[in-house]
Amino acid sequence: MTLPFRIVSAMGRLQKQLVLLAVDLALIPAAFLLALVIDAEGAGLATLIERPAEIWGLLALMMGLGALFSHLLDLHRIQLKAYEQQAVLRTVIFAVLVGFASALVQPLVFARMLPVTTVAIFTMALTILSVTSRLVMRNVLIDIYRHGSNRKRVLIYGAGQTGVQLATALKTDDTMEPVAFVDDNLTLQKMMVAGLPVHAPVRLEAMVRDLKVDRVVIAMPSLSRPKQAQLARRLQTLACEVRTVPSFSVLLGEGELKDRMQPVDPVSFLGRRGLERDMEGMSELYRAKSVMVSGAGGSIGSELCRQVLACRPDRLVLFEQSELALYQIERELRDLAAPRGKRKGTEVVPVLGSVTDEAVVRRVLAEQGVEIVLHAAAYKHVPMVEQNPLSGLYNNVIGTRTLAAGARDAGVSHFVLISTDKAVRPTNIMGASKRLAELVVQDLATRSGGTRFSMVRFGNVLGSSGSVIPLFEEQIRRGGPVTVTHREVTRYFMTIGEAARLVLTAGTFTEGGDVFVLDMGRPIAILKLARDMIEAAGYSVRDVVNPDGDVEIQVTGLRPGEKLHEELLIGGQMLGTHHPKILRALEGHLSQIEVANALKTLRTAIEEGDAEAARAAVRRWVDGYAPAPEEAPEEADDGSDTGS
Repeated sequence: MTLPFRIVSAMGRLQKQLVLLAVDLALIPAAFLLALVIDAEGAGLATLIERPAEIWGLLALMMGLGALFSHLLDLHRIQLKAYEQQAVLRTVIFAVLVGFASALVQPLVFARMLPVTTVAIFTMALTILSVTSRLVMRNVLIDIYRHGSNRKRVLIYGAGQTGVQLATALKTDDTMEPVAFVDDNLTLQKMMVAGLPVHAPVRLEAMVRDLKVDRVVIAMPSLSRPKQAQLARRLQTLACEVRTVPSFSVLLGEGELKDRMQPVDPVSFLGRRGLERDMEGMSELYRAKSVMVSGAGGSIGSELCRQVLACRPDRLVLFEQSELALYQIERELRDLAAPRGKRKGTEVVPVLGSVTDEAVVRRVLAEQGVEIVLHAAAYKHVPMVEQNPLSGLYNNVIGTRTLAAGARDAGVSHFVLISTDKAVRPTNIMGASKRLAELVVQDLATRSGGTRFSMVRFGNVLGSSGSVIPLFEEQIRRGGPVTVTHREVTRYFMTIGEAARLVLTAGTFTEGGDVFVLDMGRPIAILKLARDMIEAAGYSVRDVVNPDGDVEIQVTGLRPGEKLHEELLIGGQMLGTHHPKILRALEGHLSQIEVANALKTLRTAIEEGDAEAARAAVRRWVDGYAPAPEEAPEEADDGSDTGS
């Protein structure tokens, strides 16, 4: 840090204002003496020699008036680094007022008036000296800051209006210094814009190195958001920071952010209307009961908690193994569960634990007097469970057996397992683990006198963690590519609200061991969903037909264990229920001995850490399980992740 910078930095605001005022006042006698010297015909020097006392008296009076005019015009309050056109105009007004005042006050000092030419020269000299001194001091101050502090060197990508405005603003900034422009416009390259050279993008890497650039700022608000993101990713390969700025009109609230990602309404992509309202009025089962939701902090579990709370139970037990997720849902529900007027509140009980921990499960069921269990706790991400089969099987199968058996022994009236369409003829460990969980619950249902066990099969739940819409939103926001695993992949979709209502409604319909599914209409093509979301965000798909589009869609190939098409039923038979959109599937199940053997084999494989033995057990006991062969990525320009 240099000495001048330390001196300037140490000065307070008042000190800086006094310095500026002193300079303004010192320029008045300098300009007046200069006017006397220049105006030889007006006998200015002779007047100075003959009547020095009168001259100095006049100068003292003019400096007093100058101080008054400077105060009224706030000249001393204008920051040097902000000294621009408006400040120059005030300085000119100051000089004219002082010159005009000098002519008016002369009769108070002189018996004989000075020539008009002397007054005119004085006014012009004071104007020139005042403006010039301010500009010189401004440049000196900027140079002091530039060499005395560690200012970031900024390269501006885009020499249009926003780039020029940004460069102008940064020239007086204490922390950043613009060094050059980069622009694709050939007519601007090799020119000077706002005092900075404009270079071609091909020289970008060399400029960052040679000019020691710390940050590249993309100042091209007219470029669509995806293209800005793509450009930013290219620039991030350079050894510097990358930032993007909107137009200045947007920053001031006068413009529109046309390239902002709009919130997505999941129902708009279902190709059908939402069914949440069709499943209302099923709250009596849960009213004044003690209800436990496992996996309460997950996307499905948390929505279940909200809707159960609306049924006004006496107690809601939040069972969750993630401390953060449990904290967040408990904090959200506390206020909703509080008493309102004459309405009785609901006791919210957060429990940190795993469904695989038998001691904790049984203790909580007994202590909280749980009457209904909604089992949403599961590992559900297909690729993750495929890579960690033992953990997935332990949590999804053994955990379900532990919780379901504990519920039966505790005298719970209703137990609802949340399953998935991936349990039907599964091609992955996650789906197979959920099918095994179904078989475990079906087995308990055949031997339970007091507890009614049931299962609901979901399609893909829009908006849940890891689902396709949040994934696509993030990919579109980053400028693409949007990834899909296969051109022909389709999925059944339902909203979080539909999923939660299906669970609550199924609990009222069950007779024991039932599998319920929701009539979700036709499956949706993921490729079409990707296109629809890109267009809904206001962008166009970049492909062979439209090479100048905003967002590209890429095919990545089916992931391990992923199906092209999901199914909801193992067999073709199903029965209706009291609700036209909820169906009951008729499916076979294993015997008690078969389930016991399956669990024993699986426990042994898990305890020994033998993933292959666990897979063998799955192949033996899950009818229709057939691991899908891995596919190589396809060469294409359309596609998307299924979000499973």
